[in-house]
Amino acid sequence: MLEKHVSANPSSRKEALYQSLKSAVLTLALPPGSDLDETALSDEFNLSRTPLREVFRNLAGEGYLDLRENRGARVSEMSHKTLRDFFLAAPMIYGAVMRLAAVNRTDSQIQALKASQEDFRAALRSGSGTDRALANNRFHEVTGEMADNIYLLPSFQRLLIDHARISMTFYRPQDESMARNVSDAADQHDAIIAAIEARDEAACAQLAVDHWNLSRGQIELFVMPAGLDMPLGELPGARTA
Repeated sequence: MLEKHVSANPSSRKEALYQSLKSAVLTLALPPGSDLDETALSDEFNLSRTPLREVFRNLAGEGYLDLRENRGARVSEMSHKTLRDFFLAAPMIYGAVMRLAAVNRTDSQIQALKASQEDFRAALRSGSGTDRALANNRFHEVTGEMADNIYLLPSFQRLLIDHARISMTFYRPQDESMARNVSDAADQHDAIIAAIEARDEAACAQLAVDHWNLSRGQIELFVMPAGLDMPLGELPGARTA
């Protein structure tokens, strides 16, 4: 259940609803395909239907929700097709974002990225699987902001939604190997920060590949779409004879 929010400021209540729904979707507290109860949410956040639906529209535009005429809002699905598309598109999009982040980043964004990495490290030390997934998601959101591309950013944001949902198991390590991979991911974050700060496009491109490959193997253990005609996360024609 989402946390009760009783602020007297309507804008604050809208923002609280937005953030609560976003977190609930990313961490599977609201499972893919689940319907949202407008009446319960209106009561919980003390919002009328108009501002409530404004939040729904914003979240739908970002890929968190699906809006259906005369049937209300529901959490975006994770079907066979979306999983297939995710695995095929992820390496391309991550690589492009990392390269552009190195080109376009600002000093203030570097500081924001370092702060998000500190939060991620703290979550690894003492946080829950949910804390870790959200902190990792925020780290990558900042790289998308750095890339600053109006065509690429919506695709990247949609990708991060499913990456967070798929990765919820990844951030609850079940054995020593998985725990080591999570630690390696944190080390790669440090390398990504250094490469972006140095504006090293080539290093960023390679780190994007390395970072994707690190998480891909663990993700495949839990969600292997059937019927793919190529290894997950590889580009068409990328294999050699």
